[in-house]
Amino acid sequence: MPFHLDQFLPYRLSLAAAEVSHRFSARYAAEAGLSIPEWRVLAHLGHSGAVSVRDITQRVHLDKSVVSRAASRLQEAGLVAKSDHEEDRRLIVLELTPHGRALMDRLAGVAEGFQQELRDLLGEDAPAFERGLTRIVGPKGGPVASAVDG
Repeated sequence: MPFHLDQFLPYRLSLAAAEVSHRFSARYAAEAGLSIPEWRVLAHLGHSGAVSVRDITQRVHLDKSVVSRAASRLQEAGLVAKSDHEEDRRLIVLELTPHGRALMDRLAGVAEGFQQELRDLLGEDAPAFERGLTRIVGPKGGPVASAVDG
């Protein structure tokens, strides 16, 4: 039986993720002029509060240098404040400024609207699709062990 890349589920998931990311990034870029890494840093800070760059890097699946550059741009824009970690001086802690919090409050509505559009597109398959994603990436988006891991 010949292998067909366009029927290979991991490839199709990758294409779907890229398409969804592209569509959503156009929304927050138009609304706030943010890049994908900047959005991910802001969204994580909006959810988690003050955390280290290392923590953000692990959570948003971006390289430390990418997160650091995004954090610097967000700091220059007055959206994020940087400080030293209380216990580990090697770590930089980031947190939203009041301006950053206001922006995240506004962008949360954009994100919720986009998510609803995706659910509407999936129709009655949306709940099953979301359950399947949870089995693959876990309830919080972190990796889960499974038979797929090999």
